[in-house]
Amino acid sequence: MELIQVGEKTYYIKNNTNIGVYKINDTDVFLIDSGNDKDAGRKILKIIHEQGWSVKGIINTHSNADHIGGNKFIQDRTNCDIFAYNIEKSFTQYPVLEPSFLYGGYPFKGIRNKFLLAKTSDTKDIKNNLPDGLEVFELKGHFFDMIGIRTSDDVIFLADSLFSEDTIEKYHLFFIYDVKEYLNTLDFLSTVQGKLYIPSHCQVTDDISNLIQTNKNKIYEIAGKIYDVCENEMTFEDILKYIFDAYNLVMNANQYVLIGSTIRSYLSYLCDENKLCYEFKDNRMIWKQVTDCGE
Repeated sequence: MELIQVGEKTYYIKNNTNIGVYKINDTDVFLIDSGNDKDAGRKILKIIHEQGWSVKGIINTHSNADHIGGNKFIQDRTNCDIFAYNIEKSFTQYPVLEPSFLYGGYPFKGIRNKFLLAKTSDTKDIKNNLPDGLEVFELKGHFFDMIGIRTSDDVIFLADSLFSEDTIEKYHLFFIYDVKEYLNTLDFLSTVQGKLYIPSHCQVTDDISNLIQTNKNKIYEIAGKIYDVCENEMTFEDILKYIFDAYNLVMNANQYVLIGSTIRSYLSYLCDENKLCYEFKDNRMIWKQVTDCGE
């Protein structure tokens, strides 16, 4: 981890999940996210203490485990407040909701791990609790009520609203809860002006226009593949296997629930757009192109 200053009051800790640091006075800082586990929390605190600062609060952009995993360690050591927005507050307060939601039932032990299940932290709603100098805006789509943060230095933390070209080229699929809202967020980001942009899993940049288009293109590509394969009657499991095979991905328990949930979101999107429909045959849910419905 490396602390990098990008404004008078704004820093970030370069990491697999970039961590924002905002000075609210000479000695106190707010963090933006906390990394994926207690080890990340420990390293973050070490960096903060080396500067002679204290953590006053943590703002979680959303409740995925790699963004809230350090919460408990840091809160236990500093007694800091933790803030989240709307539904994200509930998931942060009760992290078992994430693997339960992804799986669609009680999570089996294979997905009760630090990648999907963070430790519980005491969480407050960010409404009316935002420190001076920070502005919150919604970035829906990736998760329920994800937010971005603009600092007084005109530095914008974008959470998981954009994924890097390397990630997209290597993995193709990234988690999306609501495909339409994600596309709306990408359109919104094309209007957002700032001095510097810090996505959680991308390099810091002063221009996100190409990244927006890359993310958008991949979403349309995946939606197109799902639509095309449903020229034949397909179950969800058939579609999931097709997508993994098409992109040469390897299935495991975490990927099954993460990408499985994402594929279901694509199916919902295509159904709502009146491109796919479903019916039940032999006690199986079948997806097919809407032109074949009613036959």
